Amino acid sequence: MKLYNIKERDEQVSFGQAVRQGLGRNQGLFFPENIPQFDDIDALLAQDFITRSTTILSALIGDELSTEQVRSMVGNAFQFPAPLAKVSAQVDALELFHGPTLAFKDFGGRFMAQSLATVSEGGQITILTATSGDTGAAVAHAFYGMDNIKVVILYPKGKISPLQEALFCTLGKNIHTVAIEGDFDACQAMVKQAFDDAALRQEIGLNSANSINISRLMAQICYYFEAVAQLSAEKRQNLVVSVPSGNFGNLTAGLLAKAMGLPIKRFIAATNANDTVPRYLETGEWAPKPTVATLSNAMDVSQPNNWPRIEELCQRMGWGLETLGRGAVTDAQTAETLKAMYKDGYLCEPHGAIAYRVLTEQLAADEHGLFLCTAHPAKFKEAVDEILATDIDLPAPLAKHAKLPLLSQTLAPDFDELKVVLRRVQP
Repeated sequence: MKLYNIKERDEQVSFGQAVRQGLGRNQGLFFPENIPQFDDIDALLAQDFITRSTTILSALIGDELSTEQVRSMVGNAFQFPAPLAKVSAQVDALELFHGPTLAFKDFGGRFMAQSLATVSEGGQITILTATSGDTGAAVAHAFYGMDNIKVVILYPKGKISPLQEALFCTLGKNIHTVAIEGDFDACQAMVKQAFDDAALRQEIGLNSANSINISRLMAQICYYFEAVAQLSAEKRQNLVVSVPSGNFGNLTAGLLAKAMGLPIKRFIAATNANDTVPRYLETGEWAPKPTVATLSNAMDVSQPNNWPRIEELCQRMGWGLETLGRGAVTDAQTAETLKAMYKDGYLCEPHGAIAYRVLTEQLAADEHGLFLCTAHPAKFKEAVDEILATDIDLPAPLAKHAKLPLLSQTLAPDFDELKVVLRRVQP
């Protein structure tokens, strides 16, 4: 598999290099040179989840890894389902929260851990990642206890839910968590600064587990195929998929699935008040505003890292950006939608509710809708309980970690201070 740096196209790397390196020169994102096409989609969709995912990822990776290696990576990573739940006659939910940290990030985080373990040459690796909520837990649990890998996770202090925080800030061992006195964009900026520091990168074997890492993105492609495989042939004909969007890795993966032949009519990018992309698609002006805190905190991103990949793919495929649906939802509308969904028999959480609302507003009578539920409602228990006047039971993973002490340290958004932390966690 060959990938190129979107910003500096002369930089070309293998899959293994891209996984180990994370980012290219000038903070450029890696993107596949060739996107495989599947002609017999029905045959592919007839396969089971693990077999199909192995087929998809083997086609992307090429002969760099054997099919047996990829199957082992997939089998170790995808040990939980991605089921559809019927919300109405016209709309299904793709539930991506059945993994160990109850969020869609489990798919990408665990596959990246397997990928890194497979392509690593035995040297010390430091994973540095920023999280707006769910990435932190997925990455922490995926890499917990792995030899030769240190993990440092930055998150915006006071801007993720207490239960999200408990899931990854209570582990210890090789997992180090840092609460940054700023927003997610400040955390992400510090990660980028670290990757721009060539000496530091070499010194500590720096890598990132954000969705900027191509292995995470590739894993996410697989559950779009799994979703469509669960639909009838009739519903596949006019399928519209709504994606709750923050850093835009999830939408990028969906568009890659479409490029590989998956029959998806169109996508909708659903955001909260941090609506840089919907405004850009309406006006043509990229004008990020300061990030604001919302009920859907995992989407509190004003400068989404993966957007350049979407533009690159659309340009290569000849898809106009205007074909993307888009919509921004306020907190008041999110709460209103959660109540309506609950009344109709489906318990959701803020991110999924945003995707559902924009989908139902834009779905035509002859189309079938699918929206992504990216986290278990219990991860947002305080907000959901208050809105719905209910008392959600905590799943076992949350109940366990909620009782443990937080091990995080607090840091100003200062790169020099972060460098001290990164050097201190080395063996």
